[in-house]
Amino acid sequence: MSNPNDNAELSVDEGVLLGHALVARVAAELGIRAFFIKGPASVLQGLRKPKTSGDVDVFVSPQDLDAVVAALQGRGWRKRPVDPDSKTFPKHSVTVDHPEWPCCIDVHFRFPGMEAPASDCFETMWANTEQLALAGQDIRVPSKPLAILILALHALRSPDLPPCREDLDFLTALTREEALASAILELSESTGSLAATRPFLGDLIPASLVPVWPEVSTEWRNRLLAQEPGSARIIALVQAPWQEKPLMLLRAVFPGRQVLLSRDVHANMSLKGVLVQNAARWGRFSRALPKIARDLNRYSG
Repeated sequence: MSNPNDNAELSVDEGVLLGHALVARVAAELGIRAFFIKGPASVLQGLRKPKTSGDVDVFVSPQDLDAVVAALQGRGWRKRPVDPDSKTFPKHSVTVDHPEWPCCIDVHFRFPGMEAPASDCFETMWANTEQLALAGQDIRVPSKPLAILILALHALRSPDLPPCREDLDFLTALTREEALASAILELSESTGSLAATRPFLGDLIPASLVPVWPEVSTEWRNRLLAQEPGSARIIALVQAPWQEKPLMLLRAVFPGRQVLLSRDVHANMSLKGVLVQNAARWGRFSRALPKIARDLNRYSG
């Protein structure tokens, strides 16, 4: 008689917790420094209200990215397809999934909004990590000031969305209550994220510490303005050199396999399936036109 436990499946919460332990073990075996951001660690640190996380977010040095991803692939994890257009959608992580796990793992090597060189950012962040017990294992997580900086940058990408606004309000209150603004400001300066964090930090730091706020980078400005994928493609097309525009336009209208698979890894890649997916894609673009027009109006303004 078969044991019913043999067919038991992990819940998402269980998968995420065990995923942290798995990645920590993989990194330790490789002798690679890794720390975990967002997710259940942030809840345990009191930086987020309790919520279910759908994936594991780990941060490694850019030079260690390939080794960590390869080690996970050796354990059955697979790279998820991504849009190869890194100009329109700048990459900051590699996502892997596993057919027997209910969650993904995002291996970060840079963080949007941090404009200092990625390797320098990692060294600054690593120097501001601490140990936390999670899933029966000690893992490295950001210190409170660094964790708040990361969570704030994440929420500032879409500050008008209610969940992001709620996170920013929570982090603002916590920063005031624990007098962490100066430490967060110092980390913002050393990671090159002053421009991106200004809407969050501006009212939190005392007048004596107000820095010279730099201009936001083109990448960060594009992230804020392009809340729709269609907007991002049009803005990238406008900004591209003339000789690159025809190919970019062709790829936007008739995307390659990777683009279609990035939306659905189980997508039908037969000729009929590709035609159906392209038709659905154009339909989504048409329905999003009012939002795209809003984004482009903000961009031109």
